[in-house]
Amino acid sequence: MNQSIGWVLLGIAIIAILGLVGYAWRLWQEVRRRERFRAEEVRRANENCLESLAIIARAMKAEQVDLTEGSLRCKVLLEIIDPRLLERESLRVLDEVHRRTAHLHTHTARQALSPRERMGEDRERLALEGELRQRILAAAGAVDDFVRGWPASLH
Repeated sequence: MNQSIGWVLLGIAIIAILGLVGYAWRLWQEVRRRERFRAEEVRRANENCLESLAIIARAMKAEQVDLTEGSLRCKVLLEIIDPRLLERESLRVLDEVHRRTAHLHTHTARQALSPRERMGEDRERLALEGELRQRILAAAGAVDDFVRGWPASLH
């Protein structure tokens, strides 16, 4: 009787262990699936950002877009790819433009301003663009070079 109880308990233990191994395997497969999904999402996000960066940088260099607007958009897209990119000397001006224009109104808040207030903000923005023009255009070129050199240009 003792031996048969022992075999039954051993069988139950083996079944329990096999069940736990199967469950661990399924969890491990789910982790791998999620990692692949996350990597694909990052790849797609980077691809979209790079495409937008290329268009904005070229438009800035051709002066087809407001330099402040282009700088702000480039800053946001570069931060999505890697926030450390804005620490590069060639791209720091994008962050500077952001810091120096953060107080300006946009969208609905801008529409709510009086024409005089709007004109005052426009003058401030244009003065900043005039002051930083060459650095902003150089940054647009650096962004364009970054996009063309991707992914090696990331590091």
